[in-house]
Amino acid sequence: MVVYEFDPWRSELCTCGRKYSLNPYTGCAHACIYCYITSYIPRAFSPRLKKGLLKRLRTELPKLSRSIPVTIANSSDPYQPLEREHRQTLACLKLLREFKVMLVTKGDLVQRDAHLIAGMQAAVAITITTLDADTAAKLEPKAPSPERRLRALQVLAEHGIPTICRIDPVIPGINDDFRELVREVACAGVRHVTASTFKPRPDSWQRLCRVFPEQAERLRELYFTRGERVQNSRYLPAELRRRLMLELRRECMNRGMSFGACREGLAMSMRSCDGMHLIRAGGARPGS
Repeated sequence: MVVYEFDPWRSELCTCGRKYSLNPYTGCAHACIYCYITSYIPRAFSPRLKKGLLKRLRTELPKLSRSIPVTIANSSDPYQPLEREHRQTLACLKLLREFKVMLVTKGDLVQRDAHLIAGMQAAVAITITTLDADTAAKLEPKAPSPERRLRALQVLAEHGIPTICRIDPVIPGINDDFRELVREVACAGVRHVTASTFKPRPDSWQRLCRVFPEQAERLRELYFTRGERVQNSRYLPAELRRRLMLELRRECMNRGMSFGACREGLAMSMRSCDGMHLIRAGGARPGS
């Protein structure tokens, strides 16, 4: 199957509504140090084409409920460099015209498809973890710069496409000063922010320690002494996670954006954690 129901590790902390997941590629070129896919995808940072993708997708689509949104993608960026040449994401979008679609990316190449997306019941979420170029280069070494991603959000919003910013993950002492970022994404037309704290697994923790050795010493106590283990991930102490998410929500609401926290297990009123309510509200604005 190339389309399957989204059910991340059968986590009780997941607050997502029912949705499908589709990954046009296997693996991801962005090589983010915090990425979780290295724990279950072999050669995760060596992306490749998914064999027979479009044929398989055409076969599966008639069996899917059109009332359930399709998320592209959860384990592989749909607008990584491979897409510029192979256009598998674009081909998938053309087949999904009658479905609700949520695109999740760090790739500013999504601008290329703005006219198509604007005519669909769709929204686009772009992850920006920090505006600091040096920090971003360490966190997401092969992803487009924060400046390019901000510009992509603005272009999409100008086409009337509902846009979401994922500030995910938030890592104390590395990218937890998010006031300027919230201000900038609001100015770019973003309508919803989804946030989550860093939840390291053994592989992503090792990468963080190599890239941020000084910060890792302090984070070690937070995660491994004061925090807790949830399945195969380490979580920050609940009171710290709650404080960070509440601060972010307050900043977002002050800027007129809705907010959702992802897999935090916090009692927090949300229209949706991932911004899916923007699609239910009708996709692109009339006249776009």
